[in-house]
Amino acid sequence: MKKLFVVSALITTLSFGGNCVIAQAQNGKPPIVKKIPKTTVIHGDRLTDDYFWLREKSNPEVISYLEAENTYTQSLMKPTVGFQESLYKEMVSRIKETDENVPYREGDYLYYSRTEQGKQYSIYARKRGSVDAKEEITIDLNELAQGQKFTALGAYSVSNDGNLLAYSIDSTGFREYALYIRDLRTGQVLPDRVGKVQQAIWANDNKTLFYTTEDAAKRDYRVYRHTLGDVKENDVLVYEEKDELYTVSVGRTRSKAYILIGSESLTATEFRYVSADKPTEALKLIRSREDNHEYYPDHHGELFYIRTNDTGKNFRLVSAPVSDPRKEKWKEVMPLRKNVMLEDTDFFAAFYVASERENGVPKLRITELSSGKSHDIEFPEPVYSASVGQNREFNVTTLRFNYQSLVTPASVYDYDLRTRKRELLKQTPVLGGYDSTGYQSERIYATASDGTKIPISLVYKKDLKRDGTRPVLLYGYGSYGFPYSVNFSSSRLSLLDRGVIVGIAHIRGGGEMGKEWHDQGRMMNKKNTFTDFIASAEHLINEKYTTKDRLVIIGGSAGGLLMGAVTNMRPDLFKAVVSQVPFVDVINTMLDATIPLTVPEYQEWGNPNEKQAYEYMKSYSPYDNIAAKNYPTILVETSLNDSQVMYWEPAKYVARLRAMKTDNNILLLKTNMGAGHGGASGRYDFLKEVAFDYAFILGQFGITK
Repeated sequence: MKKLFVVSALITTLSFGGNCVIAQAQNGKPPIVKKIPKTTVIHGDRLTDDYFWLREKSNPEVISYLEAENTYTQSLMKPTVGFQESLYKEMVSRIKETDENVPYREGDYLYYSRTEQGKQYSIYARKRGSVDAKEEITIDLNELAQGQKFTALGAYSVSNDGNLLAYSIDSTGFREYALYIRDLRTGQVLPDRVGKVQQAIWANDNKTLFYTTEDAAKRDYRVYRHTLGDVKENDVLVYEEKDELYTVSVGRTRSKAYILIGSESLTATEFRYVSADKPTEALKLIRSREDNHEYYPDHHGELFYIRTNDTGKNFRLVSAPVSDPRKEKWKEVMPLRKNVMLEDTDFFAAFYVASERENGVPKLRITELSSGKSHDIEFPEPVYSASVGQNREFNVTTLRFNYQSLVTPASVYDYDLRTRKRELLKQTPVLGGYDSTGYQSERIYATASDGTKIPISLVYKKDLKRDGTRPVLLYGYGSYGFPYSVNFSSSRLSLLDRGVIVGIAHIRGGGEMGKEWHDQGRMMNKKNTFTDFIASAEHLINEKYTTKDRLVIIGGSAGGLLMGAVTNMRPDLFKAVVSQVPFVDVINTMLDATIPLTVPEYQEWGNPNEKQAYEYMKSYSPYDNIAAKNYPTILVETSLNDSQVMYWEPAKYVARLRAMKTDNNILLLKTNMGAGHGGASGRYDFLKEVAFDYAFILGQFGITK
């Protein structure tokens, strides 16, 4: 096989990030990849891509190149190996390796997962009736993972009688899930098997299973009905979504009365339903799809309760008769509120929960159905995450909810609706004497170029002196309307305890401040996402939290797009960049409808087949805007089996950046050759990846131990 490059086994050293010393290949030369120009003409514009050929995954030269990049990265990071091991041991020492999640009730059983020391994966189990009953293991992922580089659980659905488990497993990281059915009475896996299934839901007869399948572009587009014991060829196609902007979903209401089948784009939805007691009946439509209209149904008694944005972006709640849910029958239950985003609703027999977000802060509002009286669950901190937890039962008087913050570990509570008292069932242990009072979190605001206030969440060890000397690691995402949650991380303590301030810039394009926040950072407003992040970084510098040479930024996936865009725009502003599974080749990817996620995401980024959208997208696409100038130190990470951002995007990005940049700063590409979008699937392997990243980041601050 012809070699594209040579990495010398001889090692020299050079300075890396202050006092940190790492190794570099002889003569300081990284792997070089050959150029095979490919020209595309669109809207009269000629695009030449020298590295398009790197998408040939079956080409041995491609794999050889990625492996050589890994070798180069390992050689430069070799002096940090001991530091990585120390960081890894720190992180492991903080977790309770043998642990158990809080059980949740479903039918006659209490279900939970647990971990055992030394084992990479969770063990899923249940007990009949009470926690004192004998344990029954439903799935041991450690057994399924034997001989596999990657193992992830998708569907996990138990039949009403508790006898059958439908589950799906991905063994590559490419989100290719195979569906299995296990008889929980005997432990045997039944012959009923289907490939490429992520979602599966039982009807109430304990023999009918609804599941989704995907097309060649990995879009869930069909819903089938399977009868236990029948062959796959006899499965009934109950719905097919032919519009490539939409994906399908299948679920069952908490009341167990209806199976819901949704067609969802990024801006519109449409739902159908069938009785879970009569699963072979024809589907009924709740409301036909309309442009820019999203609605999401739930069920209680004779009514559907529907969260809808028909009168405004932040959603309201209406009810409609199950017998006739036409728009004309809709009756308002909770009005639209300009400053409050209604993110979700959960209905129970006697009450419902509204998950809301106001001024970027989540709230849980409880409403008693009989009286209509409402109240909020109160939370003790100004910056936190709170969400409805595992609540499988309909007839309950308690609500399970989750709570955490940047300084409070993940906590599970039961909230009594009658007494309004909460019971802490579990707070994730942090071993080694963690004391939350030694740390501080706060929310500050940067001002964007158009005057918009951008929230920034910060966490650091107390006794902060704002003299510009502290190192800062700033995270960002800002896409799809997803709020960046302010969660606790025991691993993060390895940064905080070494004096690092960790920040999250809640930039437009996310959902922190409601739907309008998302709209102001997508499509033809996408550049707001990037300028908001730059404004956040500048604010931290101006307010003397840090300086340019003490600021490292990090983002993944669409956050990797953010990293690439802001690095092109302001390479002088950052000491270093960590870009994880980055979406950086915007034009080439969005022009290829065969790639997963492309067509449905026209409504997030735009359709480059339209000239105006093409010109705007090209103006910020990281790959297309690399220029001959100085860039900061950069670490780019990807996975060979990523189905959401294909490995070749980061690989091409690094190749072009190496060929064009004018500085001598380090540029590394690290490819996980056996994982997908989220990296390693095993918990210990994942922590090793975190330790690698932290060693790199801390090295930029001159911290080596």
